[in-house]
Amino acid sequence: MPASGEAETAVSYAKVLSVGLVGVTGHLVEVEADLSPGLPAVVLSGLPDTALNEARDRVRAAIVNSGQHWPGRRITVNLLPAGMRKTGSAFDLAIAVVLLGGAGELPLAAFDGVAIFGELGLDGTVRPVRGALPMVAAAAKGGVRRVVVPIGNATEAAVVPGIEVKAVDTLHRLVAFVRDGAALLDPPESGPEAGPDGPDLADVAGQSLGRRAIEVAAAGGHHVALLGPPGAGKTMLAERLPSILPELDDEAALEVTALHSIAGVLPPGGHLRRLPPFQAPHHTATVQALVGGGSGLARPGAVSLSHHGVLFLDEAAEFTGRALDALRQPLETGRILLRRADGATEYPARFQLVLATNPCPCAKPAGDQFCECSPVARRRYLGRLSGPLLDRIDVQVTLAPLGAAELMAPDSGGEPSAAVADRVLKARAAAAARWSAQGWRTNADVPGTALRRPPWRLPSADTKALRTRLDHGSLSARGFDRILRVAWTIADLDGRHRPGSDDVFEATQLRTGIAP
Repeated sequence: MPASGEAETAVSYAKVLSVGLVGVTGHLVEVEADLSPGLPAVVLSGLPDTALNEARDRVRAAIVNSGQHWPGRRITVNLLPAGMRKTGSAFDLAIAVVLLGGAGELPLAAFDGVAIFGELGLDGTVRPVRGALPMVAAAAKGGVRRVVVPIGNATEAAVVPGIEVKAVDTLHRLVAFVRDGAALLDPPESGPEAGPDGPDLADVAGQSLGRRAIEVAAAGGHHVALLGPPGAGKTMLAERLPSILPELDDEAALEVTALHSIAGVLPPGGHLRRLPPFQAPHHTATVQALVGGGSGLARPGAVSLSHHGVLFLDEAAEFTGRALDALRQPLETGRILLRRADGATEYPARFQLVLATNPCPCAKPAGDQFCECSPVARRRYLGRLSGPLLDRIDVQVTLAPLGAAELMAPDSGGEPSAAVADRVLKARAAAAARWSAQGWRTNADVPGTALRRPPWRLPSADTKALRTRLDHGSLSARGFDRILRVAWTIADLDGRHRPGSDDVFEATQLRTGIAP
């Protein structure tokens, strides 16, 4: 048996599994440690960022303050694959475990095939990290069947099917589990996500055109622009759009919850988000706030946080032109690709855009009748909404100011959100049954080429006026396709299998405000 001095100078090696994030995608990472003779030092390799480089000090303090022995040797910690950049503090717990294992303080057989992650406090507490859900999902996809996570992430991690989740609150608890067989913590029980008790469409007085536009937008997944004077109800209508949208299915809910987890805005309790998200950034928001940004690898912005939900830009003409034009790519592709010095990150961004704006800078409540702006000023103001951006908006309506009779009528409010949501759900079900074989969920997802070819091509008599406008240049090819999509949505709402000329007529009015 070797003497204690020989054991201290023997080369030791240990390895455990952890998980890293690149954007919204998780990757299994092998955390390995080599303890060798030499001057005491800790070297981290594998493209760590600043937060990860600081782990050496956090881990040392956590190990000592948890009553464990810190090995006085040269320690090399490597994170594989070495070519993938590692960010954040989520590797702290795995590094502590692998160091104790390499020093002979902790047998690691209990962690075979187990992924470990969590941030360590100096006192040995294990703190939650961002992105736990996509990390656990990546571990499950990589064949891992058990994970050890911070107690603050346990409920969120337990959302992922097919994987056993155990939690710890301190490094001491994890050491006691290995040495003494003490139990790890189970994820706390999580109740259902709170249902919608926010704004209701019944609160909106009058504005039958605006209500119809919002209903059509919800049923088909269309983008919508609301133009009108202050007090016409633009913001009220936009804020009530989520109340008539269907709940998210399992796949969409996992995507949305993962994005909110990465951004650190997941509500306490870690519920799986079934309700469509709603983002309403202020008009002073920067391009980075909208599309994503930050040092190192970019974090998701408002367009990704509204994935499978609604992005509402109130006072849209007050946003900078650069910010608005940055929306054009995600509107077309449903994804946002951000390139930074540390690499490229791609986030999903399939949202419904709602724009609301006044018609001019003076914004008189009574509308155009008392407007003090010159025609040039009005054109310049609305010109901030570029033609290419508006061309991507399916529904564009102008709301008239409310009169006293509409506002004060006892029955001024329309249908409640629940009644409208029922029609929207049936319309979406009809669209899904029609398009699911091609991989499309809503009418807004359908490419124009599919709508212009058999078997979905409409009779020439129903689209004659549209084709005339296209030939005369008053309608773009993109606008032609978007009117067809809206026509299919109107038919679905009214229970028809195919759109007719009346549906195309209404779709054209909702798109342009002008009858064909």
